[in-house]
Formats: sequence, structure tokens, C-alpha cells
Amino acid sequence: MKRRQFIQGMSGLAGLGALAGIYTWQVEPFWLEFVKKKMPIRTLPDDLVGKTLMQVSDIHVGNRFDWQFLIDSFQKAQELNPDFVVYTGDYVSYENEQQVDQLQKVLKHALTGTIGTFGVLGNHDYGDNWAEDSVADAISDVLQQAGIKVLRNEQRTTEGLSFIGLDDYWGTNFQPDRVMTKHDQQQASVVLCHNPDVCDLDVWNGYQGWILSGHTHGGQCKPPFLPPPMLPVSNRRYTAGEIDLNDGRTLYINRALGHLWQVRFNVRPEITVFELDRA
Repeated sequence: MKRRQFIQGMSGLAGLGALAGIYTWQVEPFWLEFVKKKMPIRTLPDDLVGKTLMQVSDIHVGNRFDWQFLIDSFQKAQELNPDFVVYTGDYVSYENEQQVDQLQKVLKHALTGTIGTFGVLGNHDYGDNWAEDSVADAISDVLQQAGIKVLRNEQRTTEGLSFIGLDDYWGTNFQPDRVMTKHDQQQASVVLCHNPDVCDLDVWNGYQGWILSGHTHGGQCKPPFLPPPMLPVSNRRYTAGEIDLNDGRTLYINRALGHLWQVRFNVRPEITVFELDRA
């Protein structure tokens, strides 16, 4: 290869690398995808067949990206008029009390359901080392004020559909027995649980149904045809999307709407739109 051809080739590669970097930093982190799925639920009341349930996860309000994107995404989703909305944790990327104020500003535009809106906490909602109860309480208060019922090892039933919320696995209030031991297997239910690793614990008391999680962000960057190199879970199977746990439970892991750091590749931000059906 002649020297001139070599230089031209290397310049082309450098240009492609720069474009890929810009795409990963400035395009995909803000390229929202509405993922549509069917959600068959045993003993679902007939009146709820065809209703929509939207899942939002890991919005990570903080200083690391422009959270106007979150507000814009909520407004787009609200136009779809969801019946139920659930949030599966990590509302902030906590550094100090400033994030509580920032979250309050974002949640003035919170996406809510016409029938019910529920949420659970994630590890980042517990502040430093996931151990600050006062931070979790402050964030819970902001969520409640925004119309989001926070479930901390609790169950709430609305229009015949129960939402079971487990507090965060890494936080200070993870007590699934408080709610799972009371679960009625004949009741149509959906479990909200931020960290999907909880699926592998012996806490489910025969539950059969859907479990909605977040936490992984789908890895945020995923090489084509390969698993993401970084995942904050012990079970590397738990990346993103729908996973049959082969025991009557179905796990769905949302890829996150926000991000810890402003970089995504092959893992677009997501709001999931489930259509309820009777199994």
C-alpha cells in the first residue's frame, strides 16, 4: 500500500470513529424507544383486558445529563393515555440534597396512569453506599407528592389488579417476606422489583406472574451479537427484555430511560408499553 493510500485509509477510520463517538454520546442516549409487549396475567378481571401498563425505570435525575429529555419523554408518553404507570427505581444519581430538588422539578411533569401509578425505590435512591434512610424517605415524599404511590414491601390493589412492590435489594429496607408471605395466588398481580437478582432468592412463596425490574440499563453499551461487558448483577442472564424463569414467573428488565453516564450504544433508552390480557 502506498503511503498516501495508507494515510487516506487511516483518516477515514478516524472519521468513522469520531462519528461513532458522537452517536454514542449525543444521539442514542436521547433516542427514546417505546417497546410494546403483551402482558398475559392469570385471573385478570375482564374489565382490564386491553388496558395499558407503562413501565419507566432508572431516570437518574442529577448533574450528569440534561434531564429535559426526561420531561419531554414523559410528555410524549402521556399522550398515549396509559391506564397504569409503574416506576421501577433509581430516580436520582445521588450526590447531595440538590438531587431531591431536581427530582421535584422533573416530577412536576410525571407520567401518570388514569387508573393507578405505583413505584419502588432503587439502590441510588438510598444515597451514599445505598445506606441513607433519610435520602430514601425524602425521595419517597417527592414521589408521593407527584402522584406516585411508593410500595416499600407493600401491596396495593386497584380495579382488581394488585401491585406488589419490593424495596431495593441493596438498600436498608429489603424485607420481601413482609408482603410475599401474604400474597394470594388467585389474585391478579404484578411485582415491581428494581434489582432482577432478587428473582434468584427464595422469597417468592409460589408467586406466578410478571416481575418488572430495571437496574441493568441493558448494559448501556452492547457490541453487536455479544453480551454487554458491564452489568451490575450476579446473574449475567439478566440483561434486558423478557425472560421466562421457567417456573410460572416472567421477568421483564427495562433498559432505563435515563443513564448514569451519557453514553449508549446498541441499547436505546426505553419506556415499555404493556397491553394487559388474560392468561
